[in-house]
Amino acid sequence: MKKRRLYKLLLFDVIALAIIFVAVVCIRLDISFEVQNHKADQSELLFTQTLMKSTETLAKERLSLSVAGFNNKDWLVDDERPSQEDVVEENTTVLDEVHMAIAGDVLFSTSPLNKYDSGNGITSILSADLLDTMNSSDITMVNLEFPFSTRGVQMENKQYTFKADPSRGPILKEMGVDIVSLANNHTLDFGTEALLDTITTLREYNIRSVGAGEDLEAAKNPSVITIKGRNIAILGASRVIPVTDWNATKYSPGVFTTYDPTLLIEEIKLAKQSNDLVIVYVHWGIEKEEYPKEYQRTMAKQYIDAGADLVLGSHPHVLQGIEFYNGKPIVYSLGNFVFGHTIERTVLLDVTIDEQNLCNIRLIPCETKDAYTHTITSDDKVHEFYSYYEGISYGIKIDKYGNVIKE
Repeated sequence: MKKRRLYKLLLFDVIALAIIFVAVVCIRLDISFEVQNHKADQSELLFTQTLMKSTETLAKERLSLSVAGFNNKDWLVDDERPSQEDVVEENTTVLDEVHMAIAGDVLFSTSPLNKYDSGNGITSILSADLLDTMNSSDITMVNLEFPFSTRGVQMENKQYTFKADPSRGPILKEMGVDIVSLANNHTLDFGTEALLDTITTLREYNIRSVGAGEDLEAAKNPSVITIKGRNIAILGASRVIPVTDWNATKYSPGVFTTYDPTLLIEEIKLAKQSNDLVIVYVHWGIEKEEYPKEYQRTMAKQYIDAGADLVLGSHPHVLQGIEFYNGKPIVYSLGNFVFGHTIERTVLLDVTIDEQNLCNIRLIPCETKDAYTHTITSDDKVHEFYSYYEGISYGIKIDKYGNVIKE
């Protein structure tokens, strides 16, 4: 028992004090008796009074020392001292950085699949350094521009309709993809059956999805990823669908849309209440236009006002620039990443979430030729890429390492 030796010592002191007290009382009585009967001479009386005072003083000092021992840790034996675990220390934990790799549209069309099947596998459609970045990042995200299914009815009177066999799902895993947005204008190219097959396929390969689902509740809910001491909520929504029937409802599968931003703004606010960061991936804009429409800029700022920490865009198939609003980055379009032969210039975002939960962006310049996406390595081409990107952006500079800096 802690302090047991001190308690024993104190008990001894109490007993000793009791004896002394009795002795003092007796002496006092004796003195009184002797004085009254005139049987003690003056010298005896003086000696006895002196002894009594000394005894009282000793008793007081002994009691003071014993009580003080309760508050003096040096009275404790080693095994009775407070353990290190009992000492409460201030929490000085510093959060580790979170790294995200984020790209634009991914379509497993005939061209990249033929290259994949040619014998070189995933390295025939993505360069080794890009694969390394995507696989080593804590979170990797893309926009999935097609459904995984062998079922469904092709939508009539639609210029482009896409789908891929669910057996192609492992390619996403080889790319290091952890989460996809399904909020786009191709998710329901082959109807709700194909959408549901897509969700099933992604779950089979442990890949999360946002922006579409079995009903509106599932479509609008964020996917929350807990990593390195943070809860990161990711939302997906589209402002581009061919017909209103594609909207998810309370009772039917579909896409979460943001033509009216009210519902998405509500979801952002809710997500921010219980998460450290909120990231929004939106399908919007006009195909092949390098500058966002005014509604994109307005909505992006509304999303940030609601609590978003990073806004990402896709759909135009070309790059659109970056803007900062209230210190938060908006990337209006990430272009095509794995798609085919259509657009040559693209980018992979290397996003670092620092200890203050700020999203810092570094651009990895890429180009796509013959269905093969790789980094740009020539210094002249890299410089040209950065100059081009600054030209389509708003109030930013890009340093020689690709870091995006607000002017």
